[in-house]
Amino acid sequence: MKINQAFPSKYIKAAVLAGKEHTLIIDKVKIEDVGGQGSEEDKPCIYFQGKQKGCVLNRTNAGAISSKYGDDTDDWTGKPVIVYPDQTMFQGKMVDCIRMRIPASVALPEDDIPF
Repeated sequence: MKINQAFPSKYIKAAVLAGKEHTLIIDKVKIEDVGGQGSEEDKPCIYFQGKQKGCVLNRTNAGAISSKYGDDTDDWTGKPVIVYPDQTMFQGKMVDCIRMRIPASVALPEDDIPF
């Protein structure tokens, strides 16, 4: 038995990515209670086309996506994002995490400001 099977989650974990990058298409972003048993904690969660599990967005990933696709998460639908495993410092220890970035080939929208 794999321990992740004993404790299933609604959200993807870094281990599921198997050390590789994956280019996924954003399906939707919605606010969900991710606090767990008896604790209410609403956070944005991102879902991908063709995938059952989503990912809780942290400020780092949300900032990486919004810097290219804008602040309105409705505008992210149908856009590609690279999802990859990484590590970050949390409570004084290095822990596995999920990071997201936009593929380099994605063009930024034209700016309508005349100057």
